[in-house]
Amino acid sequence: MTGIRLFNTRTRTKEDFVPIDPANVRMYVCGPTVYDRAHLGNARPVVVFDTLFRLLRHVFGADHVTYVRNFTDVDDKINDKAAQTGRPIRDITDETIGWYHADMDALGALRPTHEPRATDYIAQMIAMNETLIQRGHAYAAEGHVLFDVRSFPDYGRLSGRSVDDMIAGARVEVAPFKRDPMDFVLWKPSSDDHPGWDSPWGKGRPGWHIECSAMSFDLLGPAFDIHAGGIDLQFPHHENEIAQSCCAHPGSGFARYWLHNEMLQVEGKKMSKSLGNFFTVRDLLEQGYPGEVIRFVQLSTHYSRPMDWTAAKAEQAEATLRKWRDLIAGVEPSVPSASVVAALADDLNTAGAIAELHRLASEGDRAGLAGSAALLGLLEPSLGAWAEIAGPDAAVSDLIAQLLAARAEARVAKDFARADKLRDGFAAAGVVVKDTAAGAEWTLAPGFDADKLKGLL
Repeated sequence: MTGIRLFNTRTRTKEDFVPIDPANVRMYVCGPTVYDRAHLGNARPVVVFDTLFRLLRHVFGADHVTYVRNFTDVDDKINDKAAQTGRPIRDITDETIGWYHADMDALGALRPTHEPRATDYIAQMIAMNETLIQRGHAYAAEGHVLFDVRSFPDYGRLSGRSVDDMIAGARVEVAPFKRDPMDFVLWKPSSDDHPGWDSPWGKGRPGWHIECSAMSFDLLGPAFDIHAGGIDLQFPHHENEIAQSCCAHPGSGFARYWLHNEMLQVEGKKMSKSLGNFFTVRDLLEQGYPGEVIRFVQLSTHYSRPMDWTAAKAEQAEATLRKWRDLIAGVEPSVPSASVVAALADDLNTAGAIAELHRLASEGDRAGLAGSAALLGLLEPSLGAWAEIAGPDAAVSDLIAQLLAARAEARVAKDFARADKLRDGFAAAGVVVKDTAAGAEWTLAPGFDADKLKGLL
């Protein structure tokens, strides 16, 4: 059996992955809060840990891996959207979950084994809160239930900070009912215009952190193998999950291996609406970027490093995938190459695995390329429609050839204004022109618009 090694954030070392039960390997990944479209950064953990899911299924067998990713469908952002739009909360969350599924399906992500909604596990959350109170790790105050951080000596181990350091260096909510500034909310009261459930502490709703602890316990048990998510969740969300889960179930240890993916940038800058470089997955899909191309770019950087989305990377990824798809046309995939499996087994080295795919392609191992790429969720038939329909028809090819000839004539005549107009027209239409010693070569970029070429003759 292939040995897998993973970098465990909690121990800060790369460790051999030894599942608690090889017949039931269990993984939990924190999912989205469903109030709006998933942005490009939200897609990174989906793609990364979908690839880990595929690797685990390959090594241990598809029937021996359980993958849980939740939906947070009770949250103040959802409440705010309901208030702004006048729509029922359930309509908003159902619609958003549908969007999420469509967008992640487009990226080639497999559906997890279970996708629990937080609102279906309120009873389990209340029961866990009661257990924490009984064990002296939580307390009720003014309709709230709060976790007593000082009652868990290991608090801060995941993020590598002491409680006192965190208080000194972080903004924390100070409320009169808290015993300690770092204590966090497990349950809070709800007003009449907010969703709420009956509880021993009055009508209320859960705090964010208790959701994942209750759902993972119900679906995976008190101890499971892997807990994963974005690095932005390491503190406070994952730190709080560990505290409340270990205190509710002493001796369980909760999750044994913690994996965190780094953040995403766009053209070298942090993605933000203020910079105008904020993209949802749907934005990119509607701009003509195939989901498979988005996936390839995401996997081209190791998950532990910041990933930079650029138009140049997407263009190169599309060209590579188109070439590979042409190469494997009509080929029956073989089992994945041992070198690709070894790269993924080495702390999910997707960049190394892609390098191995390039090697297989260069050596003409068409069956090996097809089978190995599938392990990364690439070159699968379900994702290939874009490559089949994106090529130009004869009329478009003839038009581009005429325009390239016109550009060459303008250059010879030193009519630089005309040559520049044609160059800019190609760019606006989505035609990528590359001048070589053998002449001009061209490809079509995502979002190609033939109509923008017609006025250039």
